[in-house]
Amino acid sequence: MFKEFKEFAMRGNVIDLAVGIIIGAAFGKIVDSLVKDIIMPPIAMLMGKVDFANLYFLLSEGKTPAPYATLDAAQKAGAVTLNYGVFINVMISFVIVTFAIFVVIKGLNKLKREEAIAPAAPAATPEDIELLREIRDLLKK
Repeated sequence: MFKEFKEFAMRGNVIDLAVGIIIGAAFGKIVDSLVKDIIMPPIAMLMGKVDFANLYFLLSEGKTPAPYATLDAAQKAGAVTLNYGVFINVMISFVIVTFAIFVVIKGLNKLKREEAIAPAAPAATPEDIELLREIRDLLKK
């Protein structure tokens, strides 16, 4: 049983999948940082210094009465919140990841089309063979 599992685990597809998952997780962290640290601050500044991560609706107050300065403060007080700002950040991350994957797939498809379009060398006709023989004979003289 161990031998069969080892054969299964060492197949190319399983290893490729594992590598893809690991790279995908790292790429997700990069995109998350891109959204939180690069894209959202200028957008927040343009919208009057609004931090999307701190946008929420208060559904129920916690142990400490409202208002709460940040989402973190509301959650620490035990308040029930609807965190639509975090959702906006996640949606922006999703759009960026989707666009990046689209660009990669588009590039791969273009490469595949170029390979398919490249014509194979035409087969030599009897006339071509005769012409090559005549050239060979002329070069021997």
